[in-house]
Amino acid sequence: MPIITATAMCYPTEDREKVRHALLNLFPDAEVEEGASMLTARTESADRLRQIIIDNHIRDTARSVMLRGVGDNSTRFTLNKQVAFVGKVSFLDEPAALGGIEVTVQDENIAKTIDHLAESTVEAVE
Repeated sequence: MPIITATAMCYPTEDREKVRHALLNLFPDAEVEEGASMLTARTESADRLRQIIIDNHIRDTARSVMLRGVGDNSTRFTLNKQVAFVGKVSFLDEPAALGGIEVTVQDENIAKTIDHLAESTVEAVE
């Protein structure tokens, strides 16, 4: 079972409830902890994230980003906070003006978890 941690900075110019909403759009079962300037969502379910990836036909892109972030039974990637607010997924390669959502997915078999979240659409060549 994966453990997902998603953190987002909440800048003084941002509405804290909107940042919370962005996190819960991606991880609706998460428990959200609020710090002075950061919100952290923790969950064992990435079903909503998986469904958004499938619905938006971005499995190969998501898979590539997740594989690029692999290390020590986990993968790390950053999502656009404003896009998450409207229930979509956009991966960030560079810092965004108001920061992003830093996601860490931990699992003993991270390759299997990535396969579940973002199954490849490309057939393997034998």
